[in-house]
Amino acid sequence: MPTYAIGDVQGCHSELLDLLDHINFDANRDRLWFTGDLVNRGPQSLACLRFVKQLGDTAITILGNHDLHLLAIAAGKMTPRKHDTIYDVLAAEVKTELLDWLRRRPLLHYDGESGFLLVHAGLPPQWDLALAQDCAAEVDRELRGEKATQFFESMYGNHPDLWSPDLDGMGRLRFITNCLTRIRYCDRDGRLDLADKGPPGGQAPHLIPWFTMKERRTRHVPVLFGHWASLPFGNLTDFTPFNVYPLDTGCVWGRRLTAMRLEDRKTFSVPSRQKQAGEI
Repeated sequence: MPTYAIGDVQGCHSELLDLLDHINFDANRDRLWFTGDLVNRGPQSLACLRFVKQLGDTAITILGNHDLHLLAIAAGKMTPRKHDTIYDVLAAEVKTELLDWLRRRPLLHYDGESGFLLVHAGLPPQWDLALAQDCAAEVDRELRGEKATQFFESMYGNHPDLWSPDLDGMGRLRFITNCLTRIRYCDRDGRLDLADKGPPGGQAPHLIPWFTMKERRTRHVPVLFGHWASLPFGNLTDFTPFNVYPLDTGCVWGRRLTAMRLEDRKTFSVPSRQKQAGEI
């Protein structure tokens, strides 16, 4: 029973179908893992949500920052941004059903049999696997509970930026959410920097990609993640020393959509149908 982990789809439903054709996907045999960001920026957010939802137990989907952004807008706690392409979801007759399904997706998935950990963006260096699972579950409970609207109201923001077990309340939940859905860089003390979004090599001198931290306590766990469409870049093309597998290959920016088969770590890609972006 092969399992394929697929990078950020972001409303590129046609490319997703192309990729599934390319790997000869069989819903009776294969399983799919999605790195989050099913929606936004691409042209077919509604079609993506509908398609992945109807896959049922065949697919595991975690939440990305664009998925949370959609939920916050639907809850009336955020206004759409200039480049958002989620209006088809918000106008759909099945909006309530789809958004309730999306709200119940986890922020992290760990498979004990294969050993793979699936997150959207990354992990802070201070967390081991057990703590990462516990922290993700805290936010999962908030999203699925009666206080979800209050969570969306306070979800945005870059602080606190350093982990402490003493964090509490919304600050703690925001930090966890930022790590799992937004992180790219941190400093050598493990402090998050969420402002720098460019490719490695162009960041401020004191910053390093989160997965390169030597003190990262999840280095023994193979991590699948999306979110960072400018990877690989420059001299950073081999990720095996860090035990991570970046899968966002910029489909929404005109590059390609990629899947990795977990059993042999082989990758498969199809070209994007979107306009090529000059800079990601």
